[in-house]
Amino acid sequence: MRNQINTLIRQVKGWRRPSKKDNEGRMRARGETMDCIIIRDATEADVVALSKLHVECWNQTYGGRTDEGALKLRESQWREIFRNVNDSWFCLVVENKNGELIGFAKGQKYRHEALPQYDGELNKIYLLRDYQRLGIGRKLFLMTVKKFLVQGINTMVLFGIPQNPSCKFHEAMKGQRLLDDAGIFQGGYGWIDLQQFVLSGDIPK
Repeated sequence: MRNQINTLIRQVKGWRRPSKKDNEGRMRARGETMDCIIIRDATEADVVALSKLHVECWNQTYGGRTDEGALKLRESQWREIFRNVNDSWFCLVVENKNGELIGFAKGQKYRHEALPQYDGELNKIYLLRDYQRLGIGRKLFLMTVKKFLVQGINTMVLFGIPQNPSCKFHEAMKGQRLLDDAGIFQGGYGWIDLQQFVLSGDIPK
């Protein structure tokens, strides 16, 4: 029953999102094309903009307020992350033609006794609502996968909540639902072979 309820909540939240046609119209109105969109590695200079984007994306996905306290918290978290720049994590950001950040993904190495088969974690992946359903999220996801593969990481896990309408996106990207001992889906997904995206041609060799 709980799985069915969460499915219904995801569907309702998904209906509130702009359609592909709506967002294509918004891009044209802004004078943007897909060629304008850049995905690159984040740097410490992005912390302020990244923190603001994090709050905005979170609120669009889960609800909340963009207040000073939330911004300060995210900025403090991101500054702490960038104090330890090493190969245990990476962050990709998406820019529009004006150099504004519109999305990001954070990946990190993963070690946990409960899920020993996974070596990487897609810790965060967000895209502003006005840029969704245009293929940008897919490109960001595949670049994240490529980053893991370059590091020799071939498996990946993601933890979310089952009411998130982005679950449909994760499944479109071949994620397998992780179920708890009671067979209930709690929002997690696993990828046991990231090389599949190379073999399928989604990621060039």
